[in-house]
Amino acid sequence: MSETSEPEAFGEFISVTRRGRVVEVRFDRGDGLNALSLAAMSELKGVAHQLADDVESSVIILTGARAFSAGADLKDPALIQQASKTLLEQRAAVRLGPDMCQAWADLEQVTIAAVEGHCIGGGLALAVACDHRVAADGAQFRLPEVPLGMNMSWRSVPRIVALIGPSRAKELIILGRKLEARDAEQWGLLDRLVGRGGAMDAARALAEEYAALPPLALRMAKQAINASAEPLGYATSYMDRDQFLLTRKSSDQHEAISAFLEKRAPTYTGD
Repeated sequence: MSETSEPEAFGEFISVTRRGRVVEVRFDRGDGLNALSLAAMSELKGVAHQLADDVESSVIILTGARAFSAGADLKDPALIQQASKTLLEQRAAVRLGPDMCQAWADLEQVTIAAVEGHCIGGGLALAVACDHRVAADGAQFRLPEVPLGMNMSWRSVPRIVALIGPSRAKELIILGRKLEARDAEQWGLLDRLVGRGGAMDAARALAEEYAALPPLALRMAKQAINASAEPLGYATSYMDRDQFLLTRKSSDQHEAISAFLEKRAPTYTGD
């Protein structure tokens, strides 16, 4: 087994541990939900950018504390303040989510998301930006954006379609279908399914296989495979940030949120 370093803090919510050519990134907001506040997303983007220049690693494991992530933190004061900004300022601000995911997708190292508990919304968008997803029994996957009146953005749609195909992608994205871990594995969203509490051990075992390979060939092969899998990824998703701004300002989106909070059936008008 490779020698393990002591965890090093990266900002407030992230710690980084090295095990030979494997780097482990642990995201922990201390609440068991790991909701994606703007500060947390900035750190997740920042650690990916830092690791992009790390030639000593071949594999990066991303995991959360107790839960991978429950999605966007709708109670984040910094997020709430965006509503009072100009449209141009809002458009610039909502780049953070897709930029975070793209920073992870652009890494030359093989990336593995080790998932326990909730993996919802933006959390799932981040997980599919990684090369592999290893999950424990009991993990749950869901994209609530469209049922809540928003589009699915963060450039995640091409990645999801490449993994599970267009028909199942429609169920997951449009219907907001909740997938238990076993269903997610059958659909092709997961690469490994293990017992509760075992996601990190399984991710480490997979990481050690990759880490034993010649690092230069590994990086080039990964890039070639990803380019082949999503040749039109950017062309089919570059507008989803603007679509998000449009849907967020619609009456139907406000009705969807109100109905959800009030536990009633929504009434949509198409406005």
